[in-house]
Amino acid sequence: MDHVAILRKSWGLLPKIVSGEKTIESRWYSSKVVPYGRIVKGETVYFKDSGSPVTVKSRVEKVMQFDDLSSQKITDLLEKYGSAIGISDTASFARRVKDKRYCILVFLRNVETVKPFDIDKKGFGLMSAWLCVPEIDMIKRG
Repeated sequence: MDHVAILRKSWGLLPKIVSGEKTIESRWYSSKVVPYGRIVKGETVYFKDSGSPVTVKSRVEKVMQFDDLSSQKITDLLEKYGSAIGISDTASFARRVKDKRYCILVFLRNVETVKPFDIDKKGFGLMSAWLCVPEIDMIKRG
């Protein structure tokens, strides 16, 4: 399985992934949505900023999933993994995700830049921020 993680450009996370400052991609949800339960060690994640082509890929080193989150569990996760997630202000981030019930941490390895390419999100929904596909070539354009 291949994955495409779409990042909010204004947060500036893609350069942190490339530099190695961000080694964990985190997703926080109110309900179980992809990639929750659909990603495993050894798979590939392609990264792109919203509105831009895919430019980075990484192998999945490890996946951790958490459910039934509470304020304390969120605080504990951010204290332990916040820096590797690329979060500098964990208190502010904790307030942003305070109502989330699920978290997935995707540990990244072998990060590399790739020749930029666009994808076709047709069928995934315009607001989808994570795509799971059997093979990246199925949605690769150009």
